[in-house]
Amino acid sequence: MNILLVCAAGMSTSLVVEKMKKALKPEEADSVLVAIPAEEFEAAVDNYDIVLLGPQLRFKKKEFEKITQPKGIPLDVINMVDYGTLRGDKIMEFARQLYQQKSK
Repeated sequence: MNILLVCAAGMSTSLVVEKMKKALKPEEADSVLVAIPAEEFEAAVDNYDIVLLGPQLRFKKKEFEKITQPKGIPLDVINMVDYGTLRGDKIMEFARQLYQQKSK
């Protein structure tokens, strides 16, 4: 499962990525988790199974969905509390749910 996190600048989101990596299950060891700034989204999106937006980019969700939906890539906004408290385990759980919906 390859997960793309999109944020405004990338500082706090890279901390979230590190926490998420610690929450990976053994069978997810080959997963790729990357944080990028919003400006790089369109060039990178094709390489990922799921896109998670940092809460500060909630306003871009509809715009980005126009790109991800035709490609069948789920996109959603990370819960603000989980993001702010660096709850990598909760965010990974959220990503797994999105991925399972894609697989159905």
